[in-house]
Amino acid sequence: MNYNKIATLTTLLCGTAALSDFDALAASQKISKGAKRPNVIFILLDDAGYGDFGCYGQTKIETPNIDALASQGIRFTDMYAGAPVSAPSRCCLMTGLHSGHSQIRSNDEMLSRGNVWSINAMRENPELEGQAPLAEGTTTIATVMRDAGYRTAMIGKWGLGGPTSKSTPTDMGFDYFYGYMCQRMAQCYYPPFLYNNKEREYISNPRMDLGDKLDKGADPYNLESYKKFKGDVYSPDAIYNHIETFIDDNRNQEFFLMWTTTVPHSALTAPDEWVAKYVEKFGDEEPVYRGKGYFPTRYPKATYAAMISYLDFQIGELVSFLKEKGLYDNTVIMVTSDNGPTHNAYTNTTWFDSAHPFRSDKGWTKRSLHEGGIRMPFIVSWGDRLQPAVSDYVGYFPDVMPTLCDIAGVKAPMTDGLSFMPTLLGKKQKKHDYLYWEFPPFRDDRGWISVRMGDWKGLVVDVADGSTDMMLYNVKSDPREENNLAAENPELVAKMWQAVKESHTDIENPLFKLDITYPTAK
Repeated sequence: MNYNKIATLTTLLCGTAALSDFDALAASQKISKGAKRPNVIFILLDDAGYGDFGCYGQTKIETPNIDALASQGIRFTDMYAGAPVSAPSRCCLMTGLHSGHSQIRSNDEMLSRGNVWSINAMRENPELEGQAPLAEGTTTIATVMRDAGYRTAMIGKWGLGGPTSKSTPTDMGFDYFYGYMCQRMAQCYYPPFLYNNKEREYISNPRMDLGDKLDKGADPYNLESYKKFKGDVYSPDAIYNHIETFIDDNRNQEFFLMWTTTVPHSALTAPDEWVAKYVEKFGDEEPVYRGKGYFPTRYPKATYAAMISYLDFQIGELVSFLKEKGLYDNTVIMVTSDNGPTHNAYTNTTWFDSAHPFRSDKGWTKRSLHEGGIRMPFIVSWGDRLQPAVSDYVGYFPDVMPTLCDIAGVKAPMTDGLSFMPTLLGKKQKKHDYLYWEFPPFRDDRGWISVRMGDWKGLVVDVADGSTDMMLYNVKSDPREENNLAAENPELVAKMWQAVKESHTDIENPLFKLDITYPTAK
């Protein structure tokens, strides 16, 4: 299979209504004949960990509205992201292809263009915005839903191409887009502009740049010293306002909305009153003001918690709004994150135990293929139409495409995923033979591959250096990946290496390449 031509092939396979699928779905949910298909709202957080919500074991951060969705729907325990960092994970989600087949397999900021890390430089030159783009004509979950008759929107962060590329949200199947085109710009919560479709809407926020410091002589323990990093428009508020507007404008037709929030990705920024709530709860703490890359933060732990709780509050507002408009009972809501939590000078994932029950310390979360880097919270609610349950179905982002196709009643394109609609309906669920990930060399890491088969997970690190040492863990009984059982299970290790051979395809972009050395037969 030539996956570089997957967009053309899948376009030919899409769009044929599988009415029997929707009829069965409608019958199982007692939906009257001729009723609208369900709306879908997919909420994707940015760098939230498996253990960052109360319903997944978080004890320090309050998430009552997300927890309520979980208690009324299906909470998945074994659902995975497509990759351990943002752009490739979103590519897997959007296209239904795992990271051995997908077009984008790492973050590529296209540094050759110039000063791409400067917000002020991007403000002056749009060609500096954005990451490596998807190929023109790529079939995405948005094109599938649009062709099925849904009104489609993404509101939040894109990160799969810049404004001057052929890979903007509206090029890739979304009827409407509002938010950040570029994931670097999205690290500023008081941005100079956001995009409305392909046009910039400038905002009266003060100029600031990633890496700016406190003023000379400013007291780092005085909250007033940090006011220069605030502005008039907090982007999560602008994004949420456009979400309500889109829903209201399309309340009389079927819609598919992706709310791709930037929360809780650094730079840590939250409304003052929400930070104050957690300062009172946690007590005083040391500020972070010497770190590189983001903005100084007076109360880093309180701010991280405040960001997640404020988003949870907005999700509660969304549910209330849907109920007010009479849409809640016929709207599927999915909540997840793009990859595991990040551990840096600003975000203390160890203190929050953000990847609980997996390891939350540095090297085991974002940027890794350990469980903390790719095992995600994943919640699906649908008004009162689902039997509340906890599911141990083993799946990942490529499964979203075929599941949405089942919801929309159309034939799914060729993907690496399986529909988990049977799990939602309490029916017998087909299982994956295995899940596959690869992640090329990135910063200090030398490349990873991983396979999950049933309860077992194979993991190879330093792949680019020729390593063939596959570690083997039973992640059911050993979720912290502490007991390497490869020596006791050589046949299973061999099966996993065969899965790697079946799954890996070459790719042209040198930043995405991963040269795999296969073990020789003994």
